[in-house]
Amino acid sequence: MMGDYKKAEPYYQRALKIREKALGPNNPDLVSSIGGLADLYRLEKDYAKAEPLAEQALHLSEKKFDRSTR
Repeated sequence: MMGDYKKAEPYYQRALKIREKALGPNNPDLVSSIGGLADLYRLEKDYAKAEPLAEQALHLSEKKFDRSTR
């Protein structure tokens, strides 16, 4: 099953790059793509890659929430 995760990784990375290009690197709408890639790394037990992405997704979520409560 681990092989399936490795096959998925380039697709997650490509989708994130496309969305970053379209939306900008700090857009809160990137949370789902960043979180998906973080989850993939977590499932692979590659926590060194997963943690910074999870933190980035959290930061963008907070940014979106802060903006929506003003």
